[in-house]
Amino acid sequence: MAVLGSKKSKVSDEIPSSSMADIAFLLLIFFLVTTTFPKDKGLAIVLPEQSVEQDVSQKNVLHVIINPTGTVTIKRGEQQQEQQVRPNDVEAIWRQGFAENENLLAAVKTHPDTPYRFMVDVLDALQTAGAKKISLQLLEE
Repeated sequence: MAVLGSKKSKVSDEIPSSSMADIAFLLLIFFLVTTTFPKDKGLAIVLPEQSVEQDVSQKNVLHVIINPTGTVTIKRGEQQQEQQVRPNDVEAIWRQGFAENENLLAAVKTHPDTPYRFMVDVLDALQTAGAKKISLQLLEE
């Protein structure tokens, strides 16, 4: 027996695509808002506001020369003796020199052809050793 006035509902087997654009837009906004971007980490060096030249006694200077091959040449003040070391050995040398002379200054001189990573390794070693006075220079031949 058929009931009058009743409509037979039609069931669709397709996914409705009318709201796909809305869903994609909402997902895009969600990911843009919730994504955090890492900050670039650089060298934490505080530079003076103005360039000031100061006369420093050579007995208070530890010359750290970074070569293009990655070796580091250490020269203490007025002494002519030079020592070839690796970048991670600079930390121990600085600690020993600073224990002998608290006014010690690290004069880091980098050869123009030296890869940047070698200078960063030396500066990291000096920072780990607690060096506060560092002079950065380009090695002039």
